[in-house]
Amino acid sequence: MRTYIIGDIHGCLDELSFLLDGLPLEPADRLVFLGDYVDRGPDSQGVISYLIDRKRTRGEEMIFLKGNHEDMFLSYMGFPGKYGDMFLYNGGGATLASYGAAPHNHGSADILLVIPPEHIKFLKSLRPYYITDHYLCVHAGVNPAKSLEDQDEEELLWIRDEFIMNRHDLPYTVLFGHTPQEEVLFQLPYKVGLDTGLVYGNRLSCLELKEKTLYQIARGKKEVVHSSVKERWAKARLMLP
Repeated sequence: MRTYIIGDIHGCLDELSFLLDGLPLEPADRLVFLGDYVDRGPDSQGVISYLIDRKRTRGEEMIFLKGNHEDMFLSYMGFPGKYGDMFLYNGGGATLASYGAAPHNHGSADILLVIPPEHIKFLKSLRPYYITDHYLCVHAGVNPAKSLEDQDEEELLWIRDEFIMNRHDLPYTVLFGHTPQEEVLFQLPYKVGLDTGLVYGNRLSCLELKEKTLYQIARGKKEVVHSSVKERWAKARLMLP
């Protein structure tokens, strides 16, 4: 069994579908998505529909984490979440357009008439984090001063510099998205950042954990490029005290 970790998608359905079609998946494999399926890109509705349908029809296990953009979307629609008032300022207008809805300055009950119930169920079911072997998968990162049990969900969805600029003491390599980088951010053995700015014209990145293979597809392209990053882990082990 192999586990694949996928970074931020942001409504870019074509690149997501080409990436997954280009992975050497077996029925027993696992896909873990780090969140931010919606906003900014052209087809948030299509992304969620595609993921729901794939989970229903394909054999591999699929784990969906919550991103800060899903949390804002839920809050905007009147469900538990935070910063719904910032949804439209953070690319939410593109999400509403993909559902055929006009943006309102505040969430409207009319929005719920055009959002399919299974999409709302999907958004409500998203996990704050996921642990597999020695890896902690989370959208934004962790507060390096806290234990896993004491982490606040808002920090798991929103934290940036405090996490990225500091080491943590958790017994995991943290795999995260949220903060776009030109290249995958390797700070081993502590963290790996997999948001490579697809929606900004860069790439969608996916890391396979067993063989340490990085799969990427560029915005507007169909070809999936893969490379081994196994040596990075080997070097990290040599650097440990």
